[in-house]
Parts: sequence; C-alpha cells; structure tokens
Amino acid sequence: MGAPAGPVSAGQAGAPARSRRRSHFSVLTRSDRITLAAMVAVPTFLIVFFILLPTLLSIILSLSSWNGIGGLDQIHWVGLTNYYNLVVNYQSFWPAVAHNVIWLIFFLCIATPLGMFLAVLLDKEIRGTRFYQSALFLPVVLSLAIVGFIWQLIYAPDDGILNQVLHTTSTDKGFIDWLGNPSLNLWAVLVAASWRQVGYVMVLYLAGLKAVDPSLREAAAIDGASERQTFFQVVFPVMRPINIVILVITIIESLRAFDLAFIINKGINGLELLSILVTNNIIGESPEIGFGSAIAVVLLLVAVGPIILYLSRALQEEEQ
Repeated sequence: MGAPAGPVSAGQAGAPARSRRRSHFSVLTRSDRITLAAMVAVPTFLIVFFILLPTLLSIILSLSSWNGIGGLDQIHWVGLTNYYNLVVNYQSFWPAVAHNVIWLIFFLCIATPLGMFLAVLLDKEIRGTRFYQSALFLPVVLSLAIVGFIWQLIYAPDDGILNQVLHTTSTDKGFIDWLGNPSLNLWAVLVAASWRQVGYVMVLYLAGLKAVDPSLREAAAIDGASERQTFFQVVFPVMRPINIVILVITIIESLRAFDLAFIINKGINGLELLSILVTNNIIGESPEIGFGSAIAVVLLLVAVGPIILYLSRALQEEEQ
C-alpha cells in the first residue's frame, strides 16, 4: 500500500477555488467585460461628479467670502467666520432650525403613525385594497410642484375649497389666509407635506407586514392575544429593520424639506427652513456663496448623522 497522503496545505486547498473563480471569469467575453466595466464606471463617475465633488467644493467655499461674481481671485478666505456669523448673528438660522425640528416631530408623531395605521388596515385584504393602495400612494408619484399647486387651490383665501367649506358651515363669514398668516402657514404646509408622506410610509410598512411570518400571528392567536397585542408585541418588534429605515427616511425628509415651502411663498414669512436659507443665500438677489455653503455644510452634517448611525447598526447586526 502506498504511503498516506500528507496534510493538504491552505494554498493547495484554496487553489481549486481560485481556479474555479478564474474559469468563471474567463467565460466572459470582451464585450461582457466592457459592459461590466461601464456599469461600474458610469455610476461611479456620476456619484463623484454630481455628489462628492460638489460636497467637497461646498466645504471649501464655506471657508471663504465670495458673491459668485468674477474669477477665483475674487474669493477671500475667512476661515470659520461664516459659521460664527451663522450661529451668532444670522437671525433666520435658529427659526429655520426650529421649523425643521417641528417638521420632523410632525412627521414622526402624525404622518408616520397614520401611514402605519393605513398599512395595517390594507394588510387585512379588505375589499378594494388595490384601489386604496393606489389612491393613497398617488401623492408620492406626483411631483412636489403639483402637490404644492393642489394645496394652493385648497388653501386659497377667497375661492379655496377649505375656506368655502368653512364659510358655509361656520357663522364667521371671514376667510382665513392659510398661507399668508405666519402663525398658520407652517402648519398648513405640514398638512400638505404629510399628505404625501403618509402614502410613502404606508407602502414601506405594507411591504414589511407582508414579510412577517404568518406563524407568529397564529401562535399569538392561539395564546389568546388580541389583534392589538399581536401587532405591538409580536409584529411590530419583528419589523425593526423597517422601523429603522422609516426613521432614517423621515429624518432626511424633514431636513431636506424645500419644495412645498418654496413654492408657496419662497420660504419667507414664517416658512424659513435650512434648505431654503441655502437657496436664498446662493442664488438670491445678493448672493453670498461662502455663507450659503456654510449653511449647506451644517445641513449635510445633520443629515449624514442618522445615515451613519443606521449603517453602523446594520453592520453590527450582520456581524452578530
């Protein structure tokens, strides 16, 4: 009998796997390789050119004073002066921060629970579920410009639908200026924004509910749990990944809120938001590119925080 085979080294064990990978790659033709390279190169170029490069330039310009007129020789470096003036001297900054926080709280406390409630109802496969899903998701499909135009018609002070209804059902014959009154316009815009946000949250939660294992609900029903107890004690904890995604999306949506407020009155007179301050300072009547870039950097840092938190926790869960 021959001598027993010696131990196989790690290099020898890994050789077949490497040869299999090379054989799979060698099957690709030249056109396939060009296609794969293009599929990687084109998105990478777009991300670098339209996202990373403008972000880097904004950070650099935030340290300067420039009105956008003239060449690079007109840029004057001022260090952190723009950030100091933003926090200490700019009167619109803190109201804008407060409005963004109110926007976030309104989304978290009203739009998100309402979207989840609608998802739970539609998950029961009631008659006309497809129609209700389409109708509730329709505002998400519409552009925010169209959404703003629709709600302008609803809120119009003289012939708007809302004022007409209140005029016929109330003894007070006066009309309410929903969008012109600084104490009301923010809440009116939040209702319009939530009309769109509810459909978005509903679809995400509906997808999460469809993915829940039916045996969990059956086990809870056997144990005598009510529908409410089953949802909050069994189903809702299982949808933790969906909850995190919706939380991150809600934070980002509240920070990047811009379109509706700008369409209605260009984000002034009670509708100041951080994103609108960026626009007004960069492309306004008297542009201050450096100062507007400083606001954009602050907004970026606040928006990136939840994303980093979500990715770090997701990676930790995968490792565990």
